[in-house]
Amino acid sequence: MKRFWKAVSVAPDESGGHGLRLDGRPVRTPGRLPLIVPNLALAEAIADEWRNVTDEIDPRAMPLTGLANAAVERVTRDPAPFIADIAGYGETDLLCYRAEAPDSLVARQAAVWDPLLDWARERYDIAFVVTTGIIHRAQPAATVTRLREAVTARDPFRLAALAPLTTIGGSLIAALALDEGAADVDTVWAATHVDELWQAEMWGDDAQAASARAARRRDFEAAAGFLRLLD
Repeated sequence: MKRFWKAVSVAPDESGGHGLRLDGRPVRTPGRLPLIVPNLALAEAIADEWRNVTDEIDPRAMPLTGLANAAVERVTRDPAPFIADIAGYGETDLLCYRAEAPDSLVARQAAVWDPLLDWARERYDIAFVVTTGIIHRAQPAATVTRLREAVTARDPFRLAALAPLTTIGGSLIAALALDEGAADVDTVWAATHVDELWQAEMWGDDAQAASARAARRRDFEAAAGFLRLLD
């Protein structure tokens, strides 16, 4: 679809949120629902994505719009599947599965993962089973329950952003730390990609792997930015 509008504006909605206008007409989701977001900051950031369209609409260049569409059209309608998918990472969190060797990787994992687990232990009053290898080890029932409660307490817009953060990083703990301001996006990205980054340092990085990682990081940073705009 080519750009068909001249002006992009933001207007308050009767619900207390803010909607977008293209030449005065309301922007809607692909399913034709009004695209209303919780606050002015997020609405203006999404409006900038529309203002920056020069010719054809490229959804890849409009990640905030995509996350808002998901929140309005999918999460709000049925949050249960999103909650289940995100909370499920609490049972198999990346940070709990450590390498057995080499020593340099073991040390790197401990250096970046232990502080995040320590934060979660104190924040949610929970315990973790930390193991080596990839064989599944069950987490304490109380841990799984409290992490699920933390996810369930999020509104649809936070859930829409937590979903890619958790799936890209493989860690619910890291995503929650980012959402709550306990760690910044660079720290969480490095923590959730420590193995891949370590291997690239040791053995070199090929162009295809680097390109794929860069694409994931763009999506990761967009979701993190989305969360910051909700604060």
